[in-house]
Amino acid sequence: MIKVGDKLPNVVVKVMGKEGPEDLQTDRLFAGNKVVLFAVPGAFTPTCSAAHLPGFVVNYDKLKEKGVDTVACMSVNDVFVMNAWEKDQNAEQLLMIADGNADFAEALGLEMDGTGFGMGVRSKRFALIAEDGVVTTLEVDEKGFEKSSAENILNKL
Repeated sequence: MIKVGDKLPNVVVKVMGKEGPEDLQTDRLFAGNKVVLFAVPGAFTPTCSAAHLPGFVVNYDKLKEKGVDTVACMSVNDVFVMNAWEKDQNAEQLLMIADGNADFAEALGLEMDGTGFGMGVRSKRFALIAEDGVVTTLEVDEKGFEKSSAENILNKL
């Protein structure tokens, strides 16, 4: 599993662009930037939609005031689901990342087996702060979302 001080791996993920789905190299996202990335097990799932994502939407300006360049939300869903979730949650200011095949979650060592819930391989619930591609803070939740909440991440900045 990735840890504080590690450089984030370079993986191709998807984001929704003006013309449709686009590839995003994670190296390009993190290089030269201070990024808060939080990941959820699934878009439109109860805790993710009711509490986890909304916390980052509500606290977006506070995160930016602390010097964060990009606030990104990642889930092992396709780019169309992430785009629909962004609209549903009024999260247009966040970068919604689709890790459709769990490539980035697996490269981080933060994947989980959701087959018991009919979800396949998913990402664990986590949040990290990276500066120029190096992890400075990593919070992983085994239950709940307190460690990876926007409020906790604000306190770590």
